[in-house]
Amino acid sequence: MRQLTVISGKGGTGKTTLVAAFASLAKEKVLTDCDVDAADLHLILNPTVKRRESFSGGRSPNVDEQKCTKCGICTEVCRFDAIEDGVVDLIACDHCGLCVHACPENAITMEEDFNGEWFVSETDYGPMVHARLGMGEENSGKLVTVVRKEAAKIAKERNLNLVIIDGPPGIGCPVIASMAGVDLVLVVVEPTLSGIHDMERILGLASHFKIPALACINKYDINLDNTKEIRGHCERNGVEIVGMIPFNLKVIDALVYRKSVIEYPCGTVTEQVARIWEKVSDHLDHGDSHG
Repeated sequence: MRQLTVISGKGGTGKTTLVAAFASLAKEKVLTDCDVDAADLHLILNPTVKRRESFSGGRSPNVDEQKCTKCGICTEVCRFDAIEDGVVDLIACDHCGLCVHACPENAITMEEDFNGEWFVSETDYGPMVHARLGMGEENSGKLVTVVRKEAAKIAKERNLNLVIIDGPPGIGCPVIASMAGVDLVLVVVEPTLSGIHDMERILGLASHFKIPALACINKYDINLDNTKEIRGHCERNGVEIVGMIPFNLKVIDALVYRKSVIEYPCGTVTEQVARIWEKVSDHLDHGDSHG
């Protein structure tokens, strides 16, 4: 089984658009949306949920009002000012559990939080594992790991040889969780100053973890000078650019109709994305990417 993660240093570069297109082109695969903080692959692939599971990413203090004497010791020891008169402010709370140990009445216990949900679904293109983290919740990296493990399990059970991962943006914990142990990452970059900076960071992350990386430039023709700089950076660092996608408003039309750019004709964009998949697929088959 091979695993591909499509990533970028920032949001809105076109990762999900590419993954949806790859879903139309790839065979024998499991699809995963690991951007659990702002999942949107389901908007294009329209999955039918077959299984729904709760996700617990940590524990929070719970006060037993029958035991609490409101002695104030928990308030004194809490450096986050998160508990007063036996009431816990879960937004201010750091979930460290010190109040549990400090309470002389054993009135406080740490109980599991329910931070979100994850789903096993079916799409027209095969199985899909995705998730939704609750608003303001943490531990998205743990949820990404849950999603990836389930996807790998499904791939093994159904004898599917590829997992395609729609990764989160940035370089933080959920990104690392979406990249760890994969065979290849495809970095999507736009030719803007912030895009160049974020590409450098994400390629540095891939290099640090010794994960082979490819790159593609989306909307390459909106700034040819920046595109030239991106190409130069990739060449100096041994990163192959497998495609340059032109700007085309028809891509927006495709998204409005909840179609991939393969299903909804977008001219040269459709052609270029198909060629990108051919190159990515070849690297996955031969395992000869350079990072």
